[in-house]
Amino acid sequence: MPADWTLLSDELQIVVSRQALDKASSIIAEQADLLAQEIESGRLEDRGGADALRLLAAIVRLNGAAEPAVMGRA
Repeated sequence: MPADWTLLSDELQIVVSRQALDKASSIIAEQADLLAQEIESGRLEDRGGADALRLLAAIVRLNGAAEPAVMGRA
């Protein structure tokens, strides 16, 4: 039976939310890198996308590594 979100403590909600954000950021960055590789290999048409995707991946990773300031209550 899934746990009810509201039954979790505020601290645990923050931890779970942060872990979910970290996982989502990792997935987005990995997908951007894979798409850049597809463009560079010629399997997708190159319109300058590989560099833009690598920039996106770097920004997502950088922002994912930073600890956000906790404001208010979860």
